[in-house]
Amino acid sequence: MAKQYSPTMVEKSWYAWWESSGYFQADSASRKPPFVIVLPPPNVTGALHMGHALTVVIEDAMIRWRRMSGYNALWVPGLHYAGITTQVVGERELVDIRNDIGHKAFVSEIFKWKERSGGTISNQLCRLGASLDWSREGFTMDEQRSSAANEAFARLHKEGLIYRDYRLVNWDCTLLTSISDTEVEHIHLKEETMLQIPGYSAPVQFGVSISFAYPLEGGLGEVVVATNRIETMLGDTAVAVHPEDKRYMHLHGRYAVHPFNGRRLKIICDAELVDPTLGTGAFKITPAHDPNDFKVGKRHNLPFISIFTDDGKINSNGGAQFEGMPRFTARVCIIEALKAKGLYKDTKSNEMNLGVCSRSALDSVRFKKIEIIPQHYEQEWNRWLENMHDWCVSRQLCWGHRVPAWYVTLEDDQEKILGSDNDRWIVARNECMARLEAQKKYPGRKFELHQDPDVLDTWFLSSLFAFTVLGWPHDTADLHSFYPTSVLETGHDVLLFRIAQMVMMGLQLCGDVPFQKVYLHPIVCDMRGQKMCKSLGNVLDPLEAKMKDYPYGIAECGADALRFALISYASQSDRIKFDINRVVGYRRWCNKLWNAIRFAMGKFGDHYNPPATATVDVSLMPPVCKWILSTLNEATAKIITALEAYRFSDATSAVYFWWQYQLCDVFIEAIKPYFSNDPQEFESARAASRDTLWVCLDTGLRLLHPFMPYITEELWQRLPQPKDSCRHDSIMISDYPSVVEGWTTDNHENEMYIVLDAVNKIRSLKPPSETHKRRPAFAHCRGQEMISTILRYQSIIVSLSSISSVKVLKENDETPANCAAAVVNKNLSVYLELKGALNAEVERQRLRKKRNKIQKVQYALTRKMHAAGYLREACQSVQEKDMRELMAISETEEKLDDN
Repeated sequence: MAKQYSPTMVEKSWYAWWESSGYFQADSASRKPPFVIVLPPPNVTGALHMGHALTVVIEDAMIRWRRMSGYNALWVPGLHYAGITTQVVGERELVDIRNDIGHKAFVSEIFKWKERSGGTISNQLCRLGASLDWSREGFTMDEQRSSAANEAFARLHKEGLIYRDYRLVNWDCTLLTSISDTEVEHIHLKEETMLQIPGYSAPVQFGVSISFAYPLEGGLGEVVVATNRIETMLGDTAVAVHPEDKRYMHLHGRYAVHPFNGRRLKIICDAELVDPTLGTGAFKITPAHDPNDFKVGKRHNLPFISIFTDDGKINSNGGAQFEGMPRFTARVCIIEALKAKGLYKDTKSNEMNLGVCSRSALDSVRFKKIEIIPQHYEQEWNRWLENMHDWCVSRQLCWGHRVPAWYVTLEDDQEKILGSDNDRWIVARNECMARLEAQKKYPGRKFELHQDPDVLDTWFLSSLFAFTVLGWPHDTADLHSFYPTSVLETGHDVLLFRIAQMVMMGLQLCGDVPFQKVYLHPIVCDMRGQKMCKSLGNVLDPLEAKMKDYPYGIAECGADALRFALISYASQSDRIKFDINRVVGYRRWCNKLWNAIRFAMGKFGDHYNPPATATVDVSLMPPVCKWILSTLNEATAKIITALEAYRFSDATSAVYFWWQYQLCDVFIEAIKPYFSNDPQEFESARAASRDTLWVCLDTGLRLLHPFMPYITEELWQRLPQPKDSCRHDSIMISDYPSVVEGWTTDNHENEMYIVLDAVNKIRSLKPPSETHKRRPAFAHCRGQEMISTILRYQSIIVSLSSISSVKVLKENDETPANCAAAVVNKNLSVYLELKGALNAEVERQRLRKKRNKIQKVQYALTRKMHAAGYLREACQSVQEKDMRELMAISETEEKLDDN
């Protein structure tokens, strides 16, 4: 092994080997439980910055951990076309030619620029160690995604969720907002049912059909209609019958009269809506309050009369008799008023589908179908969705996915302005299908098709990506195996619009939420606390440096140090103030790991055969070996618990603490004497320590791998392999450690805490100039249990404290003279013999004070010599005297050090 860790040497080849070995790929036919993440596709506008890097390293840590834990782990990569942003950047890049070429040529040039930019991003992802399944990579404007976008648009348009006109909307009277069809679920009622409605003290009747009569104009009798919602009759503007229904042929074109306001209601014929076999064959028409009636109203040019206020009360259009009444209160009053006029017929139980506001995107979180982490963002999610409004999905750009809608102009059109007649628009999956649709709509007529020049909103395509990248709308094996995905991990600033749209699209188009959890990480800021973004010019490339904040440059740190630093920042707060010095610190820590393995390799030797499994017999081990295995168990439990709870910084803290402060600083230092002293005396301890060290390194590297993949693979591959073992070829497909029964020994951990506290106290007693000087120490113990503990760990105390010996004193033994003392606990005190060291230290302190005083005088004299020439000679005389005294002080200090 090289004497020092080099990120470049370690990271240069592992990624290509991992990928070529197929370790990143998931199998849709696997019986392992799936764990799936779709990387939020970064925009193709340039290179990744630290915010993207945080997303990447957190997701890779999750994927690597789950892959090692026995899951069929799939991490899908992709790129997003980023409409407006890409066009702006693309135009800047193509500034010399954009005015000289047409629309298609310009888009073609942007595609070329996108390929270059996308290549930069892919390279960055690889260098960060992102274990993405590149065989499933998608681009939101590639052929497959474009086809899926057309399919989604056509389906949503067909279902009335995308429209180009005034449209009837679902309205929530409590939240005072429109809601989309995805947020309406239908309850099937087989019979009369009483339901409790918010805002009403008594239950409301549903599942019934109420029949009543409208008087006919001119004394021609009456026409009986039926409805599930009697209150909507206040907004009726017509009565519809089937044109071939003989019962009503004499009424075609005549009028009924509204009993409460005198409004004339035309008798219209509509074969598309009316089924003459249902009820009386006559249907009341309320265009403003029923989707089917809305279409009838459009076809027959009927008035649209809204009778409800925003909070669900009858407005002035409903008539003075009912104005101001809550909707379901008016329902009862209207029936009574109809009875009074002799127009009420009957009420029958009626099987029906009742549309209720479920706001499914809301309920997905409310009923824990989706869990948002951190949980406090649920309030923001609920607040936004409860006040959500329709949004525009078109943009007036060149770069983007064209809206799949075509306008039909006929040969004999007087006015051929695009979009002047909303009935001329045809939405289809492609132009060929649009042409077929136009031929059906205008048989035998010549026409031209003009595709809408607008492009789709960038969020529209990104909201589909979680399932289009798995093959939707086709019935693929990936879609069956990997949808819904496991986690969406992203910054908290895109929670509302982006994630909410993804949930809506998943529910509507796939019938299920697109992911089961949402983890929202903090926003990465620069050292001044400003969010990193290109417009501010403070973006920091994950693998490069910005001279503005780091004028002396950044030492080569590598991907592992950067990954660990970013993940350690991911505590559940809103913002990260990024400091490159933290990365530099973890770069040094990588060197510590490197040296730990180098030490171990030297102690293992060429012929060492490790334990066949990662378990060892602890019964015959020295206490320090039992202790380190117990702490390893504790660290493993903490890391797994933290990962499962998405507390990534807690996981990195636990693995760092164990490696740094327990394995390297204590265990490795404690076992060194076993390898350097008498081979006969320490043979048993040396063998147990060697096995324990191998188990710790093998397990510890696997614990660390999700956070630092490169260095852990490099070091794990160098560890000796047990003979006849089934060891995996790579650490990334090895088993993630779990708690081992029998390793946890609380008594050894408690004893070591006392021992390490004693070591720290002894170290603190050493004079600053004698940090490495070995002197005898004493441990004054109260009680046999404390005496036994100190005797058991006597050699470790000597080794870790850098003292010559430690003598155990019983409770009644006399306190040693010439010692510095410190209390460890109520049963243990420690003493360090100093002899003349205390007096020498006092003398050193006196000399330091004298030197400081002389130097202050020297400074003052120098200033006076510059100020007044006639004092120069006198000042020089004092200076010479002081210099002789300073030299004497230095000589005295040297003698003290020698002694």
